[in-house]
Amino acid sequence: MTAQPPEPSPRPVPSGELRASHDDREAVVEQLRDAAAEGRIDLDELDSRLEQALKSKTYAELAVLTADLPRLDSSGNRPPLVLKGGMYGASRGPGRWEVPGHVIAHGGLGGVKLDFTRAECRLTEVAVEAYGETSGVTIVIPDGWAADTSGMDPGVGGLRDKTTPDRLPGTPLIRLTGSGGMAGVVIRHPNRWERRKLDGNPTRG
Repeated sequence: MTAQPPEPSPRPVPSGELRASHDDREAVVEQLRDAAAEGRIDLDELDSRLEQALKSKTYAELAVLTADLPRLDSSGNRPPLVLKGGMYGASRGPGRWEVPGHVIAHGGLGGVKLDFTRAECRLTEVAVEAYGETSGVTIVIPDGWAADTSGMDPGVGGLRDKTTPDRLPGTPLIRLTGSGGMAGVVIRHPNRWERRKLDGNPTRG
């Protein structure tokens, strides 16, 4: 009796095809209004883009409306976010949080998980320093985001970069530096279980 071939796993939904929420549309509306106030787009174009923003259903449709506008950099002036694993570990995300321009993660004894899948990021680049130390650091970025790991020292524990180079317009680049330490650093897109949670509850952490 021949074995049946395994069923193909469901195709992951790219982040650009995920459904946008009311808050997502409102954030684009505010960015468009600010751009008009700064003289970057005229009033006729503002009206046209606002109409499209309110009708947009996916992140990709919203991204097109602001692709030619500079990203707001207010969060880039914030102090670095520092996470220390300590004895019991530390994490940020997957709930909503605003990403600063610089994040520092020390794995310590308990490990650190840094999850950007629901993060609000208005920057073109985010500098992440990760130090695996004893228990390691795991970094999760949405589909469509990309990472540059060329400045990372793998150390003894190593660096596992499981991300894809397919970067959507308007999404940030994670520029990863630091050291793998003893336990290593992993940067990846959401796994199957995390995707299931995202698909089941797309607007809340």
